Amino acid sequence: MQTVHFDAGPFTAKAIEGGFADPVFGSQAVFAALMQAMARPGRRKTLDDCLQPPAPLEPGLAAVALTLCDPDTPVWLSPALRSDAVRAWLAFHAGCPLTEDEGAAAFVFCAQDDTPPAQAALHAGTQEYPDRAATLVLALPAFDGGPVLTLTGPGIDGSETITPVGLPEGFVAARADNRALFPRGVDVVLVSGRDLLALPRTTVVAVADGSSSNAEAN
Repeated sequence: MQTVHFDAGPFTAKAIEGGFADPVFGSQAVFAALMQAMARPGRRKTLDDCLQPPAPLEPGLAAVALTLCDPDTPVWLSPALRSDAVRAWLAFHAGCPLTEDEGAAAFVFCAQDDTPPAQAALHAGTQEYPDRAATLVLALPAFDGGPVLTLTGPGIDGSETITPVGLPEGFVAARADNRALFPRGVDVVLVSGRDLLALPRTTVVAVADGSSSNAEAN
């Protein structure tokens, strides 16, 4: 595993400010929202605590990072998020190391205008330890107005419909391939502003017109 630790240099006021007003209760609230989102795939959750991270790290993306990441979780950041300001902010508030190898990351964060790594390239866990799989966190411009996708699987009563904007090309096909790895597989969290929804590895994602789950969504 090639891990690169943050070399943040002297912390500025911008790096120190903008985190949870109460780190313990703030992270607990976000963790609860994430667990509820994982238990009810496709159901939107809105985060209460409005962080003020440096751009282009969005509040929802930042809240997930500060809640899940720590010094023991290698993190891969998409190119737009690799600025000195973002690196220093995450170093101060989460202490998480960066890795240049997406396959070695526990968490993969992707900004809106960046292309995420292929889901098949991320760590899917092992048969013995499927819980060690990576989580892909994607920032999207909106949760309404995109292609209509139907979700089925555990935690969903019948089916759930979502219409996120800005999913990467081939997302639906990649989720089908990922689900075939069960119990291994990458979990996905979609974030837009302070809203988030989850697509765990057990969720079947299909285009709503009844086409094959190998259809493209972009």
